[in-house]
Amino acid sequence: MKDRIIQLLEQATATLKADGTLPADLSVNIQVDRTKDRSHGDYATNLAMMLAKPAQKKPRELAEQLIAALPADDSISKAEIAGPGFINFFQADDLLGKQLAAALTDPRLGVAAASPAQTVVIDYSGPNLAKEMHVGHLRSTIIGDAVARTVEFLGHKVVRQNHVGDWGTQFGMLLALFEELPGDAGQQLSDLEAFYRDAKKRFDASEEFAQRARALVVKLQSGDPDCLALWKRFNDISLSHCFEVYERLGVNLSRADVRGESAYNNMLADVVAELEKQGLLSESEGARCVFLEQFRNKDGDPLPVIVQKNDGGFLYATSDLAALRYRQHQLGANRMLYFVDQRQALHFQQVFEVARRAGFVHADTDLVHMGFGTMNGPDGKPFKTRDGGTVKLIDLLNEAEQRALALVKEKNPELDPATLEHIARHVGIGAVKYADLSKSRQSDYIFNFDQMLSFDGNTAPYLMYAWTRIASIFRKAELNPLELRGDINPQADQEIELGNHLVQFADVLQQVADKGMPHLLCSYLYELAGLFSAFYEHCPVLSVSDEAIRHSRLCLAAVTARTLKQGLTLLGIDTLERM
Repeated sequence: MKDRIIQLLEQATATLKADGTLPADLSVNIQVDRTKDRSHGDYATNLAMMLAKPAQKKPRELAEQLIAALPADDSISKAEIAGPGFINFFQADDLLGKQLAAALTDPRLGVAAASPAQTVVIDYSGPNLAKEMHVGHLRSTIIGDAVARTVEFLGHKVVRQNHVGDWGTQFGMLLALFEELPGDAGQQLSDLEAFYRDAKKRFDASEEFAQRARALVVKLQSGDPDCLALWKRFNDISLSHCFEVYERLGVNLSRADVRGESAYNNMLADVVAELEKQGLLSESEGARCVFLEQFRNKDGDPLPVIVQKNDGGFLYATSDLAALRYRQHQLGANRMLYFVDQRQALHFQQVFEVARRAGFVHADTDLVHMGFGTMNGPDGKPFKTRDGGTVKLIDLLNEAEQRALALVKEKNPELDPATLEHIARHVGIGAVKYADLSKSRQSDYIFNFDQMLSFDGNTAPYLMYAWTRIASIFRKAELNPLELRGDINPQADQEIELGNHLVQFADVLQQVADKGMPHLLCSYLYELAGLFSAFYEHCPVLSVSDEAIRHSRLCLAAVTARTLKQGLTLLGIDTLERM
């Protein structure tokens, strides 16, 4: 409906440009929003107020002319002026029922596929290999996954890129320690995390070890066969840990999506050569850098983007530039979204600007760093173990499932162990994911098992249980909600409020895709569950005697159930028939 009103306003402004009321070359950005109070209409725009000055007219006068120029449309019952020049639109009385009935029979719930579709490259997860994933990798992985699912559902081509850290100093450390081990030391790699910690201790404590590690990095980057063979072994072990976590989390990342730093190694010299050819390179203390005037330190000196160290080595910025060029020219990206810690904001601002100036990406390619805050413990500091160590992500998920199992056992002691474990697995993992996704990605948040596993409030268990309750209605009625067809005629206030919320699903998904903010979908689903509860409390479904009303309400419940399930699926959270 919102898009239709925008189309009508576009036609009206075109008419006013043609008759000279508006300047012919005037750029018009039409914003239409839902009203908070439906007594003032269903949608509103401040377009007349925005265009009044260039039109040299009073806002209310221009609003009258815009309304007069609106083409007739059956979906609009009336448009009227409010306040200083807002235009309020009232949709036709039968429109809501038609929209809901159409959503009921549409596999996409009335969400139109994007046209034209874009190629959207999404960079997320990106753990450093050589050690297991820790809690710091959770946010990038699940926020990126939720946005990727949503963008894909909207009809765009999504190319997932798991930019793992599989190159650099940490591998030199591992290679150096492996050299010292006697005989066949393969068993040492069974616990890669412990092996990495030992190598890091040696690297920090011994300058001789550190120099040898750096020399092995050079040998690795130069293609030494022995170093490459062992490096591949390290990576295979580390990636197997990553994909164990991905499977537990239910994220859509495959081995084919892994394209780490090493994939760009052969391109790095070309990147530097191209920057030099473009006249963008400067030398600073032997390093090769790009200086951009808009990036300065606190003393006002330009901040360098270093692309090659004085020893000839390359940096993260170099591989990120190579990745940008690859994603533009080989993958054909229209948008590139980077789900990386907010603390890397300056790095991405600089790298994006260098890539544009060098022509590595097109001027109209959308480059966005979707930064996020940290997951903190009760003390407000980054989440750690009791002894101050890093928490392995797999351990966190294990504990979530164990706590969920205890909770489900308490509520359903009669269930068999296999069923309890099945429910606990989905509830535990869903709770961890939703607790994160329901917070704005730009904010830090406090990790709290008790809150996230609660069946009250804006939590995964609450929403999963809400879906289970709706599904039980159809079990009692012995109906398949997917087979329901027919008219939906919302009459009661609770039916109308629920229906109006349901038809906003497409708008919410578009906001999630545009802003990279899954918490907007979480808020929508939480409100949806609350509106359904109010509807179910005040509007009898199975017990109502009027068959037409009963059928209409069953259809409304079916649209609600499908919307709730689809929304949770886009967040990467499963629903359960029984909890």
